Amino acid sequence: MKRIIIFASGSGTNAENIIKYFHKRKIAEVTHVFSNNLRAKVLKRAHALKVKALHFDKESFYETNEVLNILKDAKPDIIVLAGFLWIFPKKIIDVFPNMVVNVHPALLPKYGGKGMYGHHVHEAVVKNKEKESGITIHYVNEHYDEGAIVFQATTSISEGDSAEDVAQAIHRLEHKHFPVVIEKLLLTKED
Repeated sequence: MKRIIIFASGSGTNAENIIKYFHKRKIAEVTHVFSNNLRAKVLKRAHALKVKALHFDKESFYETNEVLNILKDAKPDIIVLAGFLWIFPKKIIDVFPNMVVNVHPALLPKYGGKGMYGHHVHEAVVKNKEKESGITIHYVNEHYDEGAIVFQATTSISEGDSAEDVAQAIHRLEHKHFPVVIEKLLLTKED
């Protein structure tokens, strides 16, 4: 069975959706959820779904090899960033090349980069009167939102839509497509 590790910083609805999706599919399992936020709801969601949940700090992520060593021991087939807000360290990307994917709540290259996450993205999209937005699933490199694009899905935006309306539409796209794309990536990887 393939092994998935999720990194998340917040509520964890995408992480929960991915865990439940693969619980039914039986081709992979989420073995760990990592969070840089001790109070993140994602840790409680992982515990409730019987997935190992680990919290880490900046030092163990960037300055030591503590997180890297746990990842090496866990032997993931894919590492999924689902609402993870820190830039991923090059040392981890180098050990797991083309194995780290992220979902971004906009159609990259628009509305990407440092500070462009969550409601910041949706507010910018509405402010600029965009006619559509969407999600981008991409490989992670050492720069925010610049890795190779794997998949995009769009949703139209009506004139009266608020940032919250856009956020809800984006969330539906994430829940629909992210697990499916992860599954396709796992199935195309050789054992």
